[in-house]
Amino acid sequence: MPRNLDAIAAADPGQKSARTRQRILDAAAHMLSRKGYAGTRLADVARQARIAAPAIYYYFASRDDLVEEVMWSGIARLREHVSGVLAALPPDAGPLDRIDAAVEAHLRYSLEVSDHTAASIRNAGQVPEGIAIRQTAEASVYGDIWRKLLQDADNASLLRPELDPMAARMMVMGALNWAAEWWNPRRGSIDVVVRTAQSLVRHGLGIGGGGGESQSASGARPGPLARPGRPAR
Repeated sequence: MPRNLDAIAAADPGQKSARTRQRILDAAAHMLSRKGYAGTRLADVARQARIAAPAIYYYFASRDDLVEEVMWSGIARLREHVSGVLAALPPDAGPLDRIDAAVEAHLRYSLEVSDHTAASIRNAGQVPEGIAIRQTAEASVYGDIWRKLLQDADNASLLRPELDPMAARMMVMGALNWAAEWWNPRRGSIDVVVRTAQSLVRHGLGIGGGGGESQSASGARPGPLARPGRPAR
């Protein structure tokens, strides 16, 4: 049997087509996450995907169809990732520990792993309404995950009583999404961003900083944040 990818593609044209389509999507996500909707041209996408620009129309009827697929897949992939992280937690993980885990999963995936998710978040307010229909519906499904996380914490009497769960959820998700606008590796370690976000969310939402839960999502006891020396400004 053929072992190299070119031989496999020759043996299975359908597989080659699927890989090319995915390469176009990845290239579009890369460009959208950096140049935005208005600045992304099909010529740039084709160059990034290493194909001729007209070939894109074999897979997508228009530029907007391509962008629409990226916008939807970015949130769909994020939802699947965060759901998987939460499902893998031990059964005795407390509500605030689960929120900690979701904060980390969201940030690491959107900032380090997926151009699709970064593109979807950064362009949510830029694309025409028609392109955003599926993305908006998927974002609502993803929001339901966070709605349940905060509701579980509220049911366990772990949320500050003065908080409105809906407003708190929207503000937490807004802050997490905004990280895609300002963070890059030159601005500090992703680990520091995650720890800072977890501390802000836990202490902002939880009674007494959520100290009633003795275990973090990773199973270790939470301790004071390490405070490495600040880089020179």
